[in-house]
Amino acid sequence: MATKKKTEAVEEKAEEVKPQETEAEAKAEAKTEAAAETKPAKAKKPAASKAAAETSATDTNSAQTGGKKRSERIGIVFSDKMTDTVVVRVDRKVMHPLYRKYVRKRKKFMAHDVMGAAEGDKVKIVETRPLSKRKRWRVVEIIQKAEK
Repeated sequence: MATKKKTEAVEEKAEEVKPQETEAEAKAEAKTEAAAETKPAKAKKPAASKAAAETSATDTNSAQTGGKKRSERIGIVFSDKMTDTVVVRVDRKVMHPLYRKYVRKRKKFMAHDVMGAAEGDKVKIVETRPLSKRKRWRVVEIIQKAEK
C-alpha cells in the first residue's frame, strides 16, 4: 500500500511538471511569432528593374571578367622599343607616415599594346591575364598623344 501511494505521488508530480513545460514552450512560440510580426516583409523588386540591372551589368568590365573589377592605371609610355609591348610609368603621390609630406612614387608596368602607343603618350592600362613572364597589363586607350 505504501508503494501505491508513492507511485501515485510520483505520477501527480509528473503531471504537474508536464503542464509547466508546455507553458514554457507556448511562451517561446509566442515570442518567435511576435518577433516574426515585428520584422518588416521584404519588398520584391519589379521585373523591369531586374532587366535593367542585367543590361547595365553586361556593359561594364565586371561582367566580362566574371564579376571582378579589373584594376586600371593611367601612366605615360616610357619605352616602345619592343614589338606589341610598351613600358608604362605610373606616377603617384603618397603621404609619408612619419613626416606627413607627400612623396612621389613611380612604378613601371609592361603592357601589351596593339593600339600603337608611342613614347610620351598618356595611356590607360588594365590588368589582364599573364601574357608573358613580365607582361600582365594591356593598353585600353590612348588618352593623350605626345607632343612632337
